[in-house]
Amino acid sequence: MTDTFTPHNDLESRLVSLQEGRLDGNAFMHGLLDEQLFMPVEDDASEIQGLQKSTRAKPLTLETEDGETVLILFTSPERAKGFVANFPGYNGGLLTEMSWILERIGGGVGISINPGHEVGLDLDEDMVAQLIHLNAARATDGQTSA
Repeated sequence: MTDTFTPHNDLESRLVSLQEGRLDGNAFMHGLLDEQLFMPVEDDASEIQGLQKSTRAKPLTLETEDGETVLILFTSPERAKGFVANFPGYNGGLLTEMSWILERIGGGVGISINPGHEVGLDLDEDMVAQLIHLNAARATDGQTSA
């Protein structure tokens, strides 16, 4: 990528610090649970303007060469624009906490944050499972606001 990545929010600054080795990985992961991320979702096209056919959002997922499913997330809606342009129908999205996303994905998927950008993060299925467990433990302990 020819453009220099300029952080636009705290999460992006923390990602830069993580990639430069100035932030501990465990500290980043614990903080990630409270961060807001943008999840592209498929538009629910309808013949009637403003009428949704479904109440369920279909997030953008891709399959790796190894057959693993990866959920695509971004640090902001602006970071998603170039990437989702290659996926017709994914013009909408949700801006929500990582904890909320983890509660709903159930496991068995990886996560890619900011694919196509020089500053991002790929989490394999095992790491996502650990985050789901950590998030559930925090919820049980009453440490989340969700």
